[in-house]
Amino acid sequence: MEILTVVAPVFGARCSVVVGPDGSCVVVDAGAGVGGRVRALVEARDLRPRAVLATHGHADHTWDAPGLAAAWDVPVVLHAADAYRLADPFGTLGALDPRHDPHGPLAQALGAAGVDVRAWRPPARVEPFGSTSDARSDDLLLAWDDVRLVARHAPGHTEGSTLYLLDGDGAAPTVLSGDVLFAGSVGRTDLPGGDDATMTATLRDVVATLPPDAVVLPGHGPATDVRTELATNPYLARAR
Repeated sequence: MEILTVVAPVFGARCSVVVGPDGSCVVVDAGAGVGGRVRALVEARDLRPRAVLATHGHADHTWDAPGLAAAWDVPVVLHAADAYRLADPFGTLGALDPRHDPHGPLAQALGAAGVDVRAWRPPARVEPFGSTSDARSDDLLLAWDDVRLVARHAPGHTEGSTLYLLDGDGAAPTVLSGDVLFAGSVGRTDLPGGDDATMTATLRDVVATLPPDAVVLPGHGPATDVRTELATNPYLARAR
């Protein structure tokens, strides 16, 4: 499978278009401002979209998901524990709380991208997977035609944070890590739904057990690999 990247103007969130050998595709993390470019890419490549996925429900990873899903008549897919965020992605992030700093980094990034937080409309079709319980969900194979990936629950940044694992077809596998793992860092746990102890368990039991040669495409920032992060990431070292 091929992975095409579009970087969103809000926080540089990574949007990945995963393309199967037959031209089917899914879009992962359609953040604010990527919709037009993703649609142009899909049209230029004559791809057939099957779903819009999210690694978690934060607005910088889901803002353009409803529009793309409606344009293509496909579902928005994410872990059940984060599905509630789609009703109010900014409110669940604390963005509309009167205590929220109107001059803070989130407000500035949204304003610069021309995003009106009050204009959000939830997606018409949502297909959650996994469980809303506190227990970590089992791996789940998700498949649309020739696009196949494994959803691995990795809570801590949010309740439903998920890694999407793609088989490398003989090469190193690829992990779309969302805001669980970055190059040299990990996702913050101080936002609503985050939990430090849960993140520590995820780093120890989920991230550290990934194949060492796996390529990691984080939700923000440069690509890395599991071997490098095990050797140099201080948060992984602390969790083991």
